[in-house]
Amino acid sequence: MNDDRVEKIANAVLYEGYMLYPYRSSAVKNQQRFNFGVLYPREYCDAQIGSDAWEMQTECLVTGYAATPLEIKVRFLRLLAKNGFQEGVERTVRTPACSLRALVAQPLRQNFQFDGVEGELELRSKCLDDSCFKVTLIVRNLTGLGSAGHKDRDEVLLRSLLSVHSILHIEGGAFISSIDPPEQFRAAVAECRNIGTWPVLAGEESQRETVLSAPIILYDYPQIAPESAGDLFDGTEIDEILALRILTLTDAEKEEVRNGDDRARRILERTEMLPPEYFQRLHGALRGLRSNSEGPHEESL
Repeated sequence: MNDDRVEKIANAVLYEGYMLYPYRSSAVKNQQRFNFGVLYPREYCDAQIGSDAWEMQTECLVTGYAATPLEIKVRFLRLLAKNGFQEGVERTVRTPACSLRALVAQPLRQNFQFDGVEGELELRSKCLDDSCFKVTLIVRNLTGLGSAGHKDRDEVLLRSLLSVHSILHIEGGAFISSIDPPEQFRAAVAECRNIGTWPVLAGEESQRETVLSAPIILYDYPQIAPESAGDLFDGTEIDEILALRILTLTDAEKEEVRNGDDRARRILERTEMLPPEYFQRLHGALRGLRSNSEGPHEESL
């Protein structure tokens, strides 16, 4: 499970909404976290009226044999209080490679603990026929609230898992697209239940060994645009607009960014070093054309 293309997309998911322009900790929009895929402590969710979740579930189909090995990597951000703001630290939980047969007979339960947060992975499979299995992955936040109480959201976030997503990898088998499955698998795919996450095929197009299950909706085989100079974390904007806005920050604002979050500081430093010709490449690029029943269709611009 070492595909650079998958890792780049997974990193973009991990930091989506982590800190928004103007990247100052004092900015109103950065006073409340905007991350997708947040799993709060169960005690907090039970006391709230709303959609806050303490677990997420991925279900997808895979073709293979009983002995085909499956492994999972779950990633999230753990927030730590630092100098008056909350800084994200990357955390990863891996499962051992388990055969599809073993996961039918005995689901895997794996606990994890990082810096005061606790969680659990549950992985199981169900045999649908001789060569098709339904895989289910559940990620849970088992952290207690402690003295945080139910109303202090900043304290609760310090006990939460942020930007939770998972990478599923199979050796000697193939995942079935959840977006555009072959006709013979459509009924079974429709019965898959995904909660708080969206599984898509990832990696090189036509390869089906890896699925990225993310808390934001993606298409199969998502890619990072080659024109992008690096992460910006802000999904509501595009690179050109954000880069130009960053350059208009005042000296005082830039100084606050430099003294704040390390990742925000790197964005500022990278943007200030961009050559003029970089901006010429950000007006859009035609990736290609494909035909469908409604006529030509432009790929991403």
